[in-house]
Amino acid sequence: MIHDIEPKKFLVSYRECAPGPDDTVFIFDGDFFYCRFEGGETIFPKYGELCGAGSIKCFYLFSIDAVKYFMPDVFNNETIDVPAHYERLESGALRTAKPRHSAFAAVTAQELYLWYMQNRYCGCCGGETAHSPTERACICKECGLVAYPKISPVVIVAVTHGDCLLVTRYKNRPYRHYALVAGFAEIGESLEDTVRREVFEETGVHVKDIRYYKSQPWGFSSSLLSGFFCKLDGDPTIVVDENELSEAMWLHRDEIPPVENDIALTSEMMERFRTSSCASF
Repeated sequence: MIHDIEPKKFLVSYRECAPGPDDTVFIFDGDFFYCRFEGGETIFPKYGELCGAGSIKCFYLFSIDAVKYFMPDVFNNETIDVPAHYERLESGALRTAKPRHSAFAAVTAQELYLWYMQNRYCGCCGGETAHSPTERACICKECGLVAYPKISPVVIVAVTHGDCLLVTRYKNRPYRHYALVAGFAEIGESLEDTVRREVFEETGVHVKDIRYYKSQPWGFSSSLLSGFFCKLDGDPTIVVDENELSEAMWLHRDEIPPVENDIALTSEMMERFRTSSCASF
């Protein structure tokens, strides 16, 4: 998955520090980012490459091993002149960027960038906010409200029925490959209850024997994904929620296509079912 960057270590502890000439600075423009390609790798701007770098205030994000990552401080409203040899691409391109740890860093950085952009003003009184000096948070200069990064809990659900897996296709989305039932947890709802509700709402079937698999940070939607396997409980007849899905079906493990990439928890779970024996589930 995209965050599996071992043996490299993702170091997210908050601290203040200044960028050096060779430190990476992610530059975003809404859902777009800047990069260039070299030897099959995606390269992001270095602080020393930016015009007038010494006067650009950059904000520390996190590190991977000894490599530090920054972005221009959105509270300064500075215009950044990006070197001409860097391209402007949509964030979806990060799904296939190499090396893996750089792609993960960029996705996580954009998640933080969008959150900071959305929290430059207080949601309570409308006053200007500023960085907390001690933690990753925005503090209102007027009323003192503290806002922390938004992370939404999401379940990914693999429903099995013997040698078959319940798969779906999203409606009105660019992603057209097979997927699993997925959805956001509601207020006051446990993850297990979210599993039951989302499966029934999207496909009309009931489930039992819910088992946690693993989790994944998913910066593309500011989410923390929790994967679950479970079994069909009762009638296998599918009733598709046509507001969410274009189709849903039971696929025998021999009919499930191999995954095209392994960045997502959904793909890993489908591949695990495809290549395992029925007795494993």
